[in-house]
Amino acid sequence: MFVFSIGLWSMLNAQWVSPGNGTTYTIEDLVEVSNGCVMWIDGNQQYRIENDITISANDKLDVNHSLYFNNNVTLTIKGSIEAINTDNYYWLAFSGNSGVGGRIRLEDATGPCVFRRCNITELDGIQIIESEAVFTDCHFQNFRCEQQSAAVNCMNCDPVFTSCEFDNNNGSAISSPANGQTSPQITDCIFFWNVSMSNNPHINLGPGSQDSIRIVNCTIHAGDEMAGGISISDLMGTGDTKILLKNNNINHNRYGYNQQGYHLSSTIIGNTFDQNNLETNPMNGGSGISIYGMDGNNKAYIRNNTITKNLWGITIINAADVDLGTEDDWGHNVIHDNGHLANYGMDYLYFDLYNNTACDIMAVGNYWGTIDEQVIEEHITHQYDDPSLGLVTYIPFLDDDAIEESENIAFAVAPNPISNGSFTLTVENAQPSEMVIYNLNGQLIKSQKIDNSVNTINVETLESGVYFIEVRNNEERIVKKIIIK
Repeated sequence: MFVFSIGLWSMLNAQWVSPGNGTTYTIEDLVEVSNGCVMWIDGNQQYRIENDITISANDKLDVNHSLYFNNNVTLTIKGSIEAINTDNYYWLAFSGNSGVGGRIRLEDATGPCVFRRCNITELDGIQIIESEAVFTDCHFQNFRCEQQSAAVNCMNCDPVFTSCEFDNNNGSAISSPANGQTSPQITDCIFFWNVSMSNNPHINLGPGSQDSIRIVNCTIHAGDEMAGGISISDLMGTGDTKILLKNNNINHNRYGYNQQGYHLSSTIIGNTFDQNNLETNPMNGGSGISIYGMDGNNKAYIRNNTITKNLWGITIINAADVDLGTEDDWGHNVIHDNGHLANYGMDYLYFDLYNNTACDIMAVGNYWGTIDEQVIEEHITHQYDDPSLGLVTYIPFLDDDAIEESENIAFAVAPNPISNGSFTLTVENAQPSEMVIYNLNGQLIKSQKIDNSVNTINVETLESGVYFIEVRNNEERIVKKIIIK
């Protein structure tokens, strides 16, 4: 009986749970009230979580000091957390140690979970479950991912990642499961050297929620030969997934972008997919863009991208509805020099576009690296190569002069940063155009018709921050970044 009592006492003291009465706790407060679950380690000059901590619904944790985790302990937030560092000279740290790293679990949080300018390292992972989470200017590094597949796993939520960096994590950087609906908003982030020796991408997502999945203005670079770029799939027909993939640089991965399953609809615009060729066997991957549809409801609208030097340029498999350019809306994609060795290394074959479906595909108004129609035809696999495949319509196509001219058409914003509520937009070779402004989440904020070379744009109603301005007409779209103070 005595031994049982001691064991029960140890179990009761193995964690601390806040009372859920609306209290806000600092790290110093937890040292005082958590019965040793959070301690100040004088020799190391650090605050450390020794046992599991739960911040209950309606309570809040205000992280005002760096926090270190003992082996295999979990910080669970069911209320809210705010970890905001306003000092430009150091970062708030959430850090594990040499054993099995700790975890952060945001579960059914009743308030916002906000992390800003935090260095989160050596943990096993972060879980976000049905919680409002925002990460700004955070660094996710050296996650072990022994008990979960990614540094950050998300389920049934729409977390926001802005100006974050993910590197040297053993698993994917961000993931969501096949049995949930999650639409992360990922903007201005950098991903490199993630996914250690496993066949996973940096960003590995299941079906989206009602909001769109947005991945905008990011750099995704592998390093490890097994790491893919981005994969978004709905293999169970869970929902109706909408995707915006815009102005990203996706290079040197096992593959660039994979879209697979039912009821996915993507807008892929202004990205670079270059040298995604780390896969040594082209039968196992290496596409710049791969669209694998279970039926024709897997859709992709692809414009103004550069797709070069991958093992395969664009592969379309099984069934899909892919729009690479129509007579009324040209593609303006640059697609060339995609291919690999075949026949035991004897021949080099080019595969800029491989239509491995029975669906016809429109691919009008793209540049294929040449104006030789026969060469372009040789680099496209479709009905002319196999009568069971759908037809690719790629004529008319752009020549190199059209590409150079398009790149020379430009616009300027002055001043930038913008501080007086308006700016001057100067458009070269002015013609009837449209100016649109997006926020970092890809949401349309303002639009205006442009008819003159010099235009005054009023932005008095916009909050301070970083935005994207896009000038577009019937032939092209050009995007730049602006800052409003």
